[in-house]
Amino acid sequence: MTASQNSNTKSQSSLPLLQGLLPFDKVGIGPDIMAGITLAALGIPEVMGYTKIIGTPVITGLYTLFLPVLVFALFGSSRHLVVSADSATAAMVAAGLASLSFTAYTPRYVALTSLIALAATGMLLLARILRLGFLADFLSRTVLVGFLSGVGVQVAFGEIHEMLGIDKGGHGFIGQFLFTLQHLPEMQWPSLLIALAVVAIIVGFEIFAPRFPGALLAVIGMIAASAYFHWDQQGIRVVGSVPTGLPRLGLPEVTWHDVTLVLPIALSCFIVILAQSAATSRAYALRYRDQFSQNLDLVGLSLANAAAGFSSTFVVNGSPTKTAMVDTAGGRTQWSHVTTATVVLMVLLFFTKPLSFLPNAVLAAIVFLIGIKLVDFRGLAEIFRIKPPEFAVALITAVTVVLFGVGQGIIVAVVLSLLQHVRRSYRPHTGVIMRDAAGQWQLDDPVPGKMVEAGLVMFWFGADLFYANAAFFAEQARKLIHGSPSPVRWLVVDATAITGLDFSAGRAMAELHQDLAKAGVALALVVVPARHHAELERMGLIDLIGANRIFESRHACLSAYTSEKGN
Repeated sequence: MTASQNSNTKSQSSLPLLQGLLPFDKVGIGPDIMAGITLAALGIPEVMGYTKIIGTPVITGLYTLFLPVLVFALFGSSRHLVVSADSATAAMVAAGLASLSFTAYTPRYVALTSLIALAATGMLLLARILRLGFLADFLSRTVLVGFLSGVGVQVAFGEIHEMLGIDKGGHGFIGQFLFTLQHLPEMQWPSLLIALAVVAIIVGFEIFAPRFPGALLAVIGMIAASAYFHWDQQGIRVVGSVPTGLPRLGLPEVTWHDVTLVLPIALSCFIVILAQSAATSRAYALRYRDQFSQNLDLVGLSLANAAAGFSSTFVVNGSPTKTAMVDTAGGRTQWSHVTTATVVLMVLLFFTKPLSFLPNAVLAAIVFLIGIKLVDFRGLAEIFRIKPPEFAVALITAVTVVLFGVGQGIIVAVVLSLLQHVRRSYRPHTGVIMRDAAGQWQLDDPVPGKMVEAGLVMFWFGADLFYANAAFFAEQARKLIHGSPSPVRWLVVDATAITGLDFSAGRAMAELHQDLAKAGVALALVVVPARHHAELERMGLIDLIGANRIFESRHACLSAYTSEKGN
């Protein structure tokens, strides 16, 4: 890479606004503008549906497609990520506020949803200051698939009552399910038929004309039918009055006590925002070989949530579905997002009145389909096929979300992800280093008796040595010695994968040396990076093992062993 290319790369990564908005002179902005219009057409019904999940007025959904989208386009590093309302965080906010006994759609409830966005803003900014973008990597894909699938089941089921025209009742998944069954005789057939028609229209267009905004067509058609036939006067529930104009800017009407109430909810949202946004940005950056910075995206996500909190709407997140909408439509830069925000601005100023005729069953059907799409059947099947134990982890996460709530689900997701990581480090892969017929090094199963040379066992340990796995390390090493059918003279620890060891591991290594010495076996280390020599010296291991038993290569180790054996 030339100096000018390096300079350009640094400039782009430090100026996300220019990175996203300047490339139009090379590729043309026509495709991006069309992709932005497509996102508005598909996204407007979707974000309106999310308000059904979170329990805020329909207009607040449109607000998430205005300032938050625009702000992330200007300050985020990813060219592709669309930041707006998201079903997972919407469900988490709704579940959290419901557990605190707040009533949806009330002014105080709406104010608290904005406060949660502002609290998430602070957490995202703090994560950026502390450079904590790497934390997104600790929520494993297995657990994330299970979590989002559980959210999908909860979201989809939560709309069935509205599709049937039944009042919502019962607590938790089981309670709501039983309440719906008991009140099935009260079902309103017009609401069900409207919902089924919307589902048929959306699914039909997704199958036969996937680029066409079937959801928008369904919304427009049902609005026209509702206005013409006066459905609101026939017992069919409609959205009702929707305010026209820009969102009110300013702090929500809350107290400092409210901040402490919503911090746990905001923390759950923060974790999902961190993981989901980073995963989506990374996927598209790899697809198009773009550069993106997780830490810089944290700034964009933080400012997008600040824009949401100050504009009377709720928490926003990097949306995989909306990002896919833009990508499928040909959008490659943030011009798509700017176009979407412009279209939404026009809707807010001039076209909100027709929304008042929209039947609730229409939004319920849209949200129902969103929930079904969140259930990653393909991902779950792939995990089951490749890693059945990890499928159990995903299933536990999903069931926790469905039965106990999204907040508890995210806690389980984080804990299980960390346990997966600890388990791999606690019981890492081990093996012995051998040579094939051509003299090439190869890793083999750690079976006693396998030696690279007569009397020399080269033991490979596949993780850092620390207090939790030090005993396992020593146990595996002793098995190779005491279980060998032929005498062992040297046990060589191949430290290729060991990039560090703590005090407990150092003591375990010293004790292993003493035990081997009693059995007449020498302990040696091979492929130890020079930067670790000082650490080994502080622990006294170099003096204990001997500098002549620490080698920089396997060949050097074999040469020393052969020479000593010959003498």
